[in-house]
Amino acid sequence: MKIVEKNYMKLEFLSKSNNESFARVVVAAFASQLDPTLEELSDIKTAVSEAVTNAIIHGYEYGEGIVIVESRIEGNEIEIIIEDKGMGIVDIDKAREPFYTSKPNLERSGMGFTVMETFMDSLEIESIKGKGTIVRMTKRFKSLLDKE
Repeated sequence: MKIVEKNYMKLEFLSKSNNESFARVVVAAFASQLDPTLEELSDIKTAVSEAVTNAIIHGYEYGEGIVIVESRIEGNEIEIIIEDKGMGIVDIDKAREPFYTSKPNLERSGMGFTVMETFMDSLEIESIKGKGTIVRMTKRFKSLLDKE
């Protein structure tokens, strides 16, 4: 099995809840060229779902905006970037705490960033109040290395 050297894709869509499943399927299809296990694919889908949902609910508060999803593949690693130009996060450290939610009235679990950290190898969050948020995640595909 030859490791994919480099590849890139970019997707933009309206911040509508029904586009969340579209985004995770597109990223999973892009990642499939790395021949992931079902578990690795599930991890990516879950993390993308959480990041896109956060952009829609917290970034745009269900208002209209654009969510940008980018993915880069290099070697046995995928980088996934989810970006919104919404409200931004005032306190990233607080937002990363398990069970913290800025929307308790919506019965949100406050586990989005925790879930992303659990399923991905790295998670970085950049945010500026009033300008938006960028979530950058990476995952290394161990299955590819095992097949060589």
